[in-house]
Amino acid sequence: MPDIICLGEPIVDMVCTQPGRDLLAATNFEKAAGGAPLNVAAAAAKLGRSSGVICKTGGDHFGDFIRHSLEDCGVDVEYFLQDPEYATQLAFVAVAEGGVPDFGFHVKRSADQMLWPREIDESYIWDAQVFHFGTITLINQPARDATLEAVRIAGEAGIMISLDPNLRPTLWPSLDVAYRWFVEAIASCDVVKLSAEELQFVTGATVLEDGVKTVYDMGPELVAVTMGADGAYVYNGEEGEHVPGYEVTVADTVGCGDAFTAGMLVGLLESGEEEGGVDLYTLRKIATFANAVAALTATGRGVIPSLASRQQVEEFLHSRGSKST
Repeated sequence: MPDIICLGEPIVDMVCTQPGRDLLAATNFEKAAGGAPLNVAAAAAKLGRSSGVICKTGGDHFGDFIRHSLEDCGVDVEYFLQDPEYATQLAFVAVAEGGVPDFGFHVKRSADQMLWPREIDESYIWDAQVFHFGTITLINQPARDATLEAVRIAGEAGIMISLDPNLRPTLWPSLDVAYRWFVEAIASCDVVKLSAEELQFVTGATVLEDGVKTVYDMGPELVAVTMGADGAYVYNGEEGEHVPGYEVTVADTVGCGDAFTAGMLVGLLESGEEEGGVDLYTLRKIATFANAVAALTATGRGVIPSLASRQQVEEFLHSRGSKST
């Protein structure tokens, strides 16, 4: 059974191949398999840990494409479900000036939102070491109840619960609704990874350290905030530290946060420490490793096609004078 189980939305990213253009100006695209939790599963598999997904796509070519992409990475797809009555979600992505991704979601009622609680296999989660999820499947029913059921099972199993909220405002009925589910999801997890923008959305804090402590007080035992090229800030409840990122030639920043999350989860598993008992020295090493995974992802276009192998990450760290976990 997989070590890391990821539940979430399968998406085909239609990635603009023209740098510096937003979606209004973009004309050329190429497809890449995606969806934040699936990216985490693929990245973890590439890093040498067994991973699996719980998700649903349409019974269409795009769904087949995502499944094949995950299989190619070594991800277990036993619970990669497909429903011919619904379409696979498409996300058009361009990276505008300043490196800010511009997203446009195409399918209004996509198959990922039609995952049912009865389709969650309790034993599959019980046998894992980590359960990871996001908030996109909390937007609509029945996927919301399916997600909450999986979180409940993971909690009863006593395994590590990991969350990356992945805020996409246009998908939510309102930001108030998004905030409510963000807070509830954070309270249910052991490890949370947020972007700096998501941290501010959840806490309203203008000082990063204050925001991180506010999130920690909501329930998780480990908080990480990714800050793009500036690296990440990690906090274990007693100590926090900014861990610098790596300078690389950037082709596409989409999915770097997912790559970081995978690197962090793999690092936590290999550290042999519980998430709440990780000392700052170990946490720094884990974040350094995760930053390297994220940096290498930024050098290619499309998330899953750009994910690095464990050997590539180790070689990159060696070339930069850093040591892996």
